[in-house]
Amino acid sequence: MGKKKTAFVCSDCGAEFARWQGQCSECKAWNTVTEFRVPSVKTAPRSAGTTGYAGVVEAKIQTLDEVNLESLPRFSTGFKEFDRVLGGGVVPGSAILIGGEPGAGKSTLLLQTMCLLAQSMPTLYVTGEESLQQVAMRAKRLGLPTDKLKTLAETNVETICQLALREKPAIMVIDSIQVMHMADVQSAPGSVSQVRESAAYLTRFAKQNQVAIVMVGHVTKDGTLAGPKVLEHCIDCSILLEGSSDSRFRTLRGNKNRFGAVNELGVFAMTGQGLKEVNNPSAIFLNRGEEQTPGSLVMVIWEGTRPLLVEVQALVDYSQLANPRRVTVGLEQNRLAMLLAVLHRHGGLQVADQDVFVNVVGGVKVNETSADLALITALVSSFKNYALDKQLVVFGEVGLGGEIRPVPSGQERLREAAKHGFKRAIVPVANKPKEDIEGMEVIGVSSLNDALEALF
Repeated sequence: MGKKKTAFVCSDCGAEFARWQGQCSECKAWNTVTEFRVPSVKTAPRSAGTTGYAGVVEAKIQTLDEVNLESLPRFSTGFKEFDRVLGGGVVPGSAILIGGEPGAGKSTLLLQTMCLLAQSMPTLYVTGEESLQQVAMRAKRLGLPTDKLKTLAETNVETICQLALREKPAIMVIDSIQVMHMADVQSAPGSVSQVRESAAYLTRFAKQNQVAIVMVGHVTKDGTLAGPKVLEHCIDCSILLEGSSDSRFRTLRGNKNRFGAVNELGVFAMTGQGLKEVNNPSAIFLNRGEEQTPGSLVMVIWEGTRPLLVEVQALVDYSQLANPRRVTVGLEQNRLAMLLAVLHRHGGLQVADQDVFVNVVGGVKVNETSADLALITALVSSFKNYALDKQLVVFGEVGLGGEIRPVPSGQERLREAAKHGFKRAIVPVANKPKEDIEGMEVIGVSSLNDALEALF
């Protein structure tokens, strides 16, 4: 019998070393290097009839024109917004990681999905953080059908895969990956080593047996997925469920997807019967007051494969501090500082002695540059105490030279705005459509001065 191999891994950053040492040379943390046994030639169990054994797969070399290009078979989760983020549905054999803050609704969404799917296919819900009684109580409170959903309370990955091999589910949920453990790894559940090995084992099991596995992951205090970075590399799809405690709306955003577009956005509303999908998210983000106030403006952003209308608000006020505050919610703070400099240089507006507060209504996080022109417009509106037209939408990228650059999918954005009753739009001149849009006046601008002149 061969000697078992051992490795030394830092529990904080996941760096590996040939021998033990008191301080990790990568992250400089002390007493975090622990020893664990490297699993021998041991792979996830396979169903009968699969080729290969002990990690050796019978493969063949072929040319690209011999590869089968038929569309990947998918099945729906029962939620159109969930399917949108996944790229059209669940791909058999895929590994999906869903993360989010505690209380965001990860377990609720997956329990609703699994109860619906259990009516038409074999499913397995594995819980490691809650008891089966807690899961059953939640399902009863939400009024879900529970007669066909099979559940399991277990944290050992090998045991879970052996039982799953017997049940042969089409989709399996692991809640959560941070509490799973493997017997060969000598560290506590939730450590870098345990999370990495458990996720790799489950991913191999999914690929070899064509079982779609959805793993729930925790997030750190800065909003990123907890655990080693290799966790996001080995899975096929990584999505994040976001939402604040003071809002009933939740956004499901795709960060990585090997079977579809990234940065797709699904919107849900938390109700007493669980999460309900919002088919027209622009309508909920445009719930504006009757009286228009200065600093408020609607912009059209692009999320995944669809446009989304959201309201941006800015407040510019005289500061009593030596260093005026720059606060952003839903937008990047560094981009705000850059746009304030452009506004001063090319717009002639000095706000060095003003506090600037910016907020995107509804908790939406905007990462694209099409919000530049709308943000500058809202800032000028607040500074001048001038209320803009409620039927106006603005989008466009602002360059450092004060030029207004075009953004992708300009005509689709304008059609979405016209569908919601907006009558006027300020857009980059390159995004102005050649044919008029019925009921909407579109003004194309090429510089910041042109935009401010058209607005004010």
